[in-house]
Amino acid sequence: MCGALEPHQLAKLSKYSVRKNASSGKELYSATDRTGGFSNILSGVVKLSRTLSDGRQQIVGLQFPPDFLGRPFKSGNAITAEAVTEVVLCSLPQAAVERMIAESPSLEHRLYEQSLRELDEARELMVTLGRKTAAEKVASFLIMIARHLDPASQERKSTAFDLPLTRMDIADYLGLTIETVSRQLTQLRSANIIQIVNKHHIIVPNLARLAARAGD
Repeated sequence: MCGALEPHQLAKLSKYSVRKNASSGKELYSATDRTGGFSNILSGVVKLSRTLSDGRQQIVGLQFPPDFLGRPFKSGNAITAEAVTEVVLCSLPQAAVERMIAESPSLEHRLYEQSLRELDEARELMVTLGRKTAAEKVASFLIMIARHLDPASQERKSTAFDLPLTRMDIADYLGLTIETVSRQLTQLRSANIIQIVNKHHIIVPNLARLAARAGD
């Protein structure tokens, strides 16, 4: 967000900004909260979810640095945001952000680009959930995480990263069981498509092979 502002706008905004740390599992805001402010994610991963009346949860999105967290020009939140890793945020009050959006077309454009990117990812998730096999779903998930946590991986054709989600959260995100997620990760490892270190660290020597397993 700050990259879209002029120096004098940054100076004004810095008067209101607060740096916050959130531990893994901390709820940042819930679907029942009124909008009070917004944040830029400086580090870490945040999951967005919807919970039904009987307690069933569906993860509907993930956010990474430098994503903008929150919905301007709306009085409430339709979803719950929770830190899934240690997260560092730059938080700002609602009125200051909305005033800055009105004053800065470049900031409005940056937020519009993020909205379009999230729309593309939501459509991709629809395809994954509706048409892909379990093996393709897990491979697609790993590619998505690599794309966000290691943007340069596409040029190197390989990557390594720590899984930010638990097996349970991955299963929830992909509409699978925990057992199926674990089985598919094991099969990817047995096929030498990925390497798994300490259950969380994933090494992908050849992204093209993983993409082929994802059906891409």
